[in-house]
Amino acid sequence: MTMRRLINLKRVEARRIYLTYFIVILAYVICQTMSSTKFLSSSMRGMLVPICAYMVMAVSLNLVVGISGELSLGHAGFMSVGAFSGVAAAILMQNFIPFAPVRLALAMIIAAIFAAIAGFLIGIPVLRLKGDYLAIVTLAFGEIIKSILNNFYFGVDSGGLHFSMLTDTTRLLKGGRLIIRGPMGISGIQKISTFPAGFILLIISLMIVFNMVNSRSGRAFMAIRDDRIAAESIGLDITKYKMIAFVMSAALAGAAGALFAMNYSTIVANKFDFNTSILILVFVVLGGQGNMLGGIIAAAVLTILPEKLRQFSDYRMLLYAIILIVMMLATNNAEIKYFLNRLNPFKRKETEAE
Repeated sequence: MTMRRLINLKRVEARRIYLTYFIVILAYVICQTMSSTKFLSSSMRGMLVPICAYMVMAVSLNLVVGISGELSLGHAGFMSVGAFSGVAAAILMQNFIPFAPVRLALAMIIAAIFAAIAGFLIGIPVLRLKGDYLAIVTLAFGEIIKSILNNFYFGVDSGGLHFSMLTDTTRLLKGGRLIIRGPMGISGIQKISTFPAGFILLIISLMIVFNMVNSRSGRAFMAIRDDRIAAESIGLDITKYKMIAFVMSAALAGAAGALFAMNYSTIVANKFDFNTSILILVFVVLGGQGNMLGGIIAAAVLTILPEKLRQFSDYRMLLYAIILIVMMLATNNAEIKYFLNRLNPFKRKETEAE
């Protein structure tokens, strides 16, 4: 590849990144304006935070599936770790940090740390596998995390923190609070998640992922994805780079889980089941593997669509499935993709550069 072609490709990539930021910021300004002027319905305003959380989930999973080329089916497990650890941290900080935005930010950071630790521990045995084996094992670990949270009890009283498994044996003193109640999850959560906080988290996630993708580590991810044997032959540590992508993805999922959970008054572990992992994977596949903007748009559309189809009652999920199948067929059709690429100036310039 000549230097001129390399510069042209870099310019196209930069434009794609700036376009992603521009569309995200523009969408935020439009939604915030519509929300402040009461143009959005109350149900739509209530969906803004979950949409942001799912967008971050799509970006984080894209780092593993789209950039690293590994199939993970347990991403909802990291989201649940972040949700429960973030909410528990927010409740513990309630009396010390009354200012909700600061408490939310700290809770998301703590959630990201706990999810990253979970990602690292799971990644040690899992990331030595590949292909279908990796998908099956990550699915199993996702269900294990859900089962652990369904049997986990955590409380606080004047004597400190207490936890137990299977049954509630915390024996809290008078005035204590049982925060995590096993299968009943966490109730009485203060709703401190906001749309601006979700927007900030999404921008931070995009900055982290784009910087990582265009760094030495990102080039290693793509080299391993494209040809594992060739990557090993030049001395790349496959497990190390896969671990970096997996842990970073888990951390972002944890922060998104905390944002998502603190938008509701009650959260349970069963919310983060296999279906949630598949839904997040659909965001990535439908938006295009490695395409952050596509994943963000898919997350927004597929979160809003079921709500908009609610008026069709019994036929709602059937229509949703039909629309989803049509969209996936269209985005994977070579002729349609070629036509869209001709309309997209960035894609056209990239084709000319090659």
